[in-house]
Amino acid sequence: MADIPSLYQSYQQALAERGNWESVWQECYAYALPTRETTFAPSSGKVPGLYDATAMDATDRLAALMLSELTPPWVEWFHLTAGAELSDGEKVQIAPSLGKISQKLQMHLDRSNFSTEIHQCYLDLVTVGTACLLFEEAPIGSNSAFKFTAVPLNEICLAEGPSGRLDKVFRTFQMDEDAFVAKFGIQKLPKRDSDDKSPLRIIEALIPRVKGGYDYIAFLDPNSQLIPSDDTQESPFLLRETYYTTSPFIAFRWLKAPGETYGRSPVMKALPDIKTANKVVELILKNATIAVTGIWLAEDDGVLNPANINLTPGAIIPKAVGSKGLTPLESPGKFDVSQLVIKDLRERIRHALLGDKLGTVCDEMKMTATEVLERTEEMIRILGATYGRLQSELLTPLIERAVNILRKRGEIHEIFLDGQLLNITYKSPRAENQAQKDAQKALAWLAAVGGMGQEALSKMNVPEVLKWLTDKMGLPANFIQQPEVIQ
Repeated sequence: MADIPSLYQSYQQALAERGNWESVWQECYAYALPTRETTFAPSSGKVPGLYDATAMDATDRLAALMLSELTPPWVEWFHLTAGAELSDGEKVQIAPSLGKISQKLQMHLDRSNFSTEIHQCYLDLVTVGTACLLFEEAPIGSNSAFKFTAVPLNEICLAEGPSGRLDKVFRTFQMDEDAFVAKFGIQKLPKRDSDDKSPLRIIEALIPRVKGGYDYIAFLDPNSQLIPSDDTQESPFLLRETYYTTSPFIAFRWLKAPGETYGRSPVMKALPDIKTANKVVELILKNATIAVTGIWLAEDDGVLNPANINLTPGAIIPKAVGSKGLTPLESPGKFDVSQLVIKDLRERIRHALLGDKLGTVCDEMKMTATEVLERTEEMIRILGATYGRLQSELLTPLIERAVNILRKRGEIHEIFLDGQLLNITYKSPRAENQAQKDAQKALAWLAAVGGMGQEALSKMNVPEVLKWLTDKMGLPANFIQQPEVIQ
């Protein structure tokens, strides 16, 4: 039986640690993703007026890049392969079965809402550096066995478990009575006044075990002043307790500093430039308004009081009869630096969010194929650490969870991704780019060997070369004849 007071205390500690980041997250969302529901507390700062959309556009572009690079929709971006410990004969035997399992996994992902929800997670990842995806099993009879939900960051508190991943999760959300009964049953509905129709506050806790697996506990918020219906149970606030082999909450980060729990994002790095650019555009627009509407002088018999002067568009400033009124101090030369400043700020924002690596194709600037390849290679080098972290914290747990659900349903065989007998090979555009480079080197080597004559060609292991090239180029294995396995 779960210890609700101890769990609630752990939740409060995680909530206090999250509080150190909330003000920064609020600013990042306000300037880069203002439409996201991100209120962390009633005292959160007011959303500033937005005048420059550079950060919002760069955030959308980078999130779309992550989607197309890591988990492209309707494209097979992973494949199950035999491990190194298996013999060649065993690999040949299980290859067709693994291919069918990979296709079934991809089919369920394509039929689900995965692409929609993971894109929202990428937006959170680019904006605040941390995102969380809820991976549940869909009801029997649905189009897909998978159901995904992008969990807003203001609903969750995270902590690292024994594995070093963000797999210790607390989620707080509210439910009305109908949704509560559908999820937990009428016997769990707490007692309250008949006129009280306020949502019920639920806390979910996912605690990793040392030897593997996760304990899931759902309970009512002890501070909600609600009386559970069943007063005889040992833990009156407990709603559900179960065990998961794989975590339904997949939390991942852009990058992290040593000793920190939550991630850091490219928007955080560019936040000073984003705020400055927004202020510069605001001042430019105010100056433009004054230039259009003007500031006017009117004669007055009184004495000019500078404290009463308000320099706003369309203002009328009184002046004494016969006087020159308010006279500006003329500078020796006129030089408008605002456009230079805003151009430099926007370039730095796009650079921080990788918007300048592949520019928009236009008639004035057409890049050569070599330049495109070099820019792509530079982007891969910059994102190398991020891709590595996302592969460990997002892609691998995602496939493991998907395999676990289909295995439990009986749709696939009893397989386990242990990294020794079975591996996951990722076929994202980034991985394929490296494979294409390897294939180009091999083709250049083949051309060099062919130039040495027939004697050099006779030393080549042609079946292995064909197999290696077929794999690197991402072509089907049945393009070449498979050797017969002697029973």
